Amino acid sequence: MTPETLTDAAKALRAGTVTSVALTEAAIAAADALDPAIGTYLARFDEYALDRAAQADAELARGEDRGLLHGIPFGVKDILAMAEGPTTAQSLILDRTWGAGKDAPVVARLKAAGAVITGKTTTMEFACGMPDATKPFPVPRNPWNPETWPGGSSSGTGSGVAAGMFFAGLGTDTGGSIRIPAAFCGVSGLMPTFGRVPKSGCVPLGYSLDHIGPLARTARDCAVVLEVIAGLHDSDPDCVDAPFTAPEFTGDLSGMRIGVVRRHHFPEGSDPAVAPSFDAALAVLAEQGATLVEAELPYWQEMITADMVTMGCEALAYHRGDLLSRWPDYFVATRAMMATGAMVSGADYVQAQRVRRVAQDALAALFETVNVIACPTASTGAPKIDDLAGPDGQPDVGTLFSTVHTPYWDSVGNPVLAVPMGFTGDGLPLSLQLAGPAFGEAAILRAGDALQQSTDWHLRIPQPAVEGVA
Repeated sequence: MTPETLTDAAKALRAGTVTSVALTEAAIAAADALDPAIGTYLARFDEYALDRAAQADAELARGEDRGLLHGIPFGVKDILAMAEGPTTAQSLILDRTWGAGKDAPVVARLKAAGAVITGKTTTMEFACGMPDATKPFPVPRNPWNPETWPGGSSSGTGSGVAAGMFFAGLGTDTGGSIRIPAAFCGVSGLMPTFGRVPKSGCVPLGYSLDHIGPLARTARDCAVVLEVIAGLHDSDPDCVDAPFTAPEFTGDLSGMRIGVVRRHHFPEGSDPAVAPSFDAALAVLAEQGATLVEAELPYWQEMITADMVTMGCEALAYHRGDLLSRWPDYFVATRAMMATGAMVSGADYVQAQRVRRVAQDALAALFETVNVIACPTASTGAPKIDDLAGPDGQPDVGTLFSTVHTPYWDSVGNPVLAVPMGFTGDGLPLSLQLAGPAFGEAAILRAGDALQQSTDWHLRIPQPAVEGVA
């Protein structure tokens, strides 16, 4: 029987009850069966992965243990450079020689830790925008219901973890792109503190907003990955010397104060299951010893606006030349988002950065009174792909951001963990966000793990995709 989580698989490898080759063969079989229906991969490295798995088995047999990722099948979002294949950013635009023959620092760290990278996963074009069936790339679908979206932009990483194609994967987050797929696919996703993980070797979207982080089944699995990918790297000027060591996961939250945020997170049209699922998750955290207090996020609307303004301007700075010369080659929603940067003045951009700093200071003051902040990740389950269009019938990112509650945290740069907290009446996952102070990943991972020790939402398997392909 294949282990359910990364940490379970690591234990089984060391107990000798499974091999890395067997885990990798199972991952490949899952991809053979499901990928045609849900579009998890842009490129698969089956032969390479099996070779790496055989190497991992041989090393472990000799007593050469590189850590808990050694021999574990792993997916990488296709905006991160990897020597074994081209980086496309799921776009016709990106020069296929970009990053050729090189590994992004995070990918190099995964390889050094013995991870078995099975392939490059689907994204939204340049990690923004929305699905566009007119372009020659897979339209990512949700394994819980292939008519629905897995979330973006780390779509394939989220769907691949949920569908059993790998135990963990890397995503990126500029407006919610780790946490939204984690929420819609029913897995765990960690956006680390800005600067904790080097982002060089990643196709940029928002220079001052981009984060790289893991998606996996559990908070504990995310902690294992963060230990490997965190820490200073000279090629990234924003990266800081802040390695990460996972805390003890005892399930005891005694002494932890959790600020409960409700305002802005239950808009009109919220799924009726969100509020009771949120309250039930909070009750579990309280049973584990946490003290719950009401809280409100400072500068809520300002930070959402700042995220959109900053992303549009910084994306335009990177893409201006190609937008002028190759406008039709971009996805409709991608070019629409990037074009907004041209409507923002330099003064507006600078003001957005000033307001971000004010909000960071106000949020830091709030974190002097609480250890963790809890709120829903989204107000609904995964939307149907056909419902993502705006009034003009074109894919519209604004449709998404009226129902998800992620961009605030990109603007301030704090770490946030998304974990499953239940299901809608239609059987689609719902998600809880746990946010911490800057470099406070340990606290949010402890809280997420405590919830998962007492619930099994994160272990539910999306059967509809399996039945639909069988």
